[in-house]
Amino acid sequence: MVKKHLGLDLGIKTLGIAYNDSLGFVHGLESFRFDKNQYIVARKHVLELCEKMSINDLVIGLPLHLSGKKSEMSDICLRFRDDLLKEKPSLNIEMMDERLTSVTANKSISERGMNHQKRKENVDRIAACIILDTYLKMKGY
Repeated sequence: MVKKHLGLDLGIKTLGIAYNDSLGFVHGLESFRFDKNQYIVARKHVLELCEKMSINDLVIGLPLHLSGKKSEMSDICLRFRDDLLKEKPSLNIEMMDERLTSVTANKSISERGMNHQKRKENVDRIAACIILDTYLKMKGY
């Protein structure tokens, strides 16, 4: 049985959220929208989901440049992690290199024939699925 995790793809105005079930299958939960740079709202939502779903393990995408160097968004994601841990120190949070996950998510959406609006609504949720699925495979689940 696989421990449940939340996978997160943090953006400036959106938070893609995925989770895995006890068999290890990854499911997209939602693309949570918040006002630009209002990460406290996103953080509160994540903590509520953790409580509601009894999840203590999170995987947050870390957006790096193709060279592997940190980006401005990397610093935001790391601070988001640190702020979550300040609020709930018992969380287990891993950062996962998310280079090219949005490209993969957009390709997946295109293959499904979704229009521009559907693509926009789903890309963050699908990116969160890719982040979590990659992490679980890397850990051998």
